[in-house]
Amino acid sequence: MTRVCVVGSGAREHALVELFRPHADVVATPGNPCIDGSVSTSPLDVDADLFVIGPEVPLVEGLADELRSRGCLVLGPDRDGARLEGSKAWMKEVIVAAGVPTASHRVFGATELEAALDHVTTTEGTIVVKTDGLAAGKGVLVTDDVAEARADVTAKLTGESFGGAGRRIVIEEGLSGPEVSLFALVSGSTCAVIPTLARDHKRLLTGDGGPNTGGMGAVCPAPGTNPELIDQMMDEAVKPTVEELVRRGIDYRGVLFGGFMLTPEGPRLLEYNIRFGDPEAQVVLPRWVGDPVPTFMAVARGETVDPPVLDDRSMVTIVCASEGYPYSPRAGDLITGLDDARALAGVAVFCAGVGTDAAGRPVTAGGRVLSVTASGSDVAEARTRALAAVSLIHFDGMQYREDIGGTVSAPGEVHRRTPDRGERS
Repeated sequence: MTRVCVVGSGAREHALVELFRPHADVVATPGNPCIDGSVSTSPLDVDADLFVIGPEVPLVEGLADELRSRGCLVLGPDRDGARLEGSKAWMKEVIVAAGVPTASHRVFGATELEAALDHVTTTEGTIVVKTDGLAAGKGVLVTDDVAEARADVTAKLTGESFGGAGRRIVIEEGLSGPEVSLFALVSGSTCAVIPTLARDHKRLLTGDGGPNTGGMGAVCPAPGTNPELIDQMMDEAVKPTVEELVRRGIDYRGVLFGGFMLTPEGPRLLEYNIRFGDPEAQVVLPRWVGDPVPTFMAVARGETVDPPVLDDRSMVTIVCASEGYPYSPRAGDLITGLDDARALAGVAVFCAGVGTDAAGRPVTAGGRVLSVTASGSDVAEARTRALAAVSLIHFDGMQYREDIGGTVSAPGEVHRRTPDRGERS
């Protein structure tokens, strides 16, 4: 049986493990205590037929290069291709050269603070300030307040916030419209779309209020989207980008994740990520029909593949986050109700920030602790199931949004729970 090594420890990696498990021998490194097959060893010390690298950081740092230098088959771009996510400024350079519709922008470095502040002051409308480097999905400010934008620019360029990742920034014009996520499998010069769109909700609070997070929930398929829109995004953004990468001598083999805004003028690319999104993977991957291993191995070899087949279910995932997330997540709170939630029809619980206490019980060990995912004949049914499952899970200070998959209500609310069973560890 083929052996697949999934690199990473989050809910996305848990979803990947469950995708492969019926078809392969799967190991996760480092994984977490709730992911069967987890091993606490370096992926460089694992013997596997295929390596699937989940998070962006090891890709940007060149893990795929190192594994390939040892003769391993890897799904994930090398260090050069990973710059699409590792540097937002470089990503903008690539897509502008490719003619991809996107927001206008300017780039400023640490020595250009005054010029950046002047640019913000003279910008009309919504201002978007992004760290150039990786910031775990939290390095973006979207605001109409010039004073807030100036403060954010200062904090980033001085290294006060995000350290070196923020000492170069991209300032963009603000666009308006709903956001969607598109995933494609890129095999060198060719690409195949995963034929659905997902919608992630980054803000902590109900109604898309509060600070940005790594993602508080997702819906798939994104309401109001259709196959024609997917084709347009592929033709106008993904395919030209792949052609531009080839022109630059980059042999990209892996997932390319485009975040788009559906503006009145049409879809506009906001950014690329170089892997499956989290929490989007938790609502896209469970819909995959059949054995994914041959497709992933072919992409890793740079071979042309057909788009995968997805089932027609709707999926909703709700993230359960720890007390203090996203600023100072608290660890060590006892988690109860996981088995009860998993016992519900159409429900899966993917684990991320989970550890164990001295008695071997699951406890919180990170910001985003769980992704509670449910399926349904439509989004409403999936949401109802997901909320029912969340209601069975308890840990002290648990935060989650009740509006994922539903009508967005007034901003500024977050649901917190003190469990009625169990106690803080």
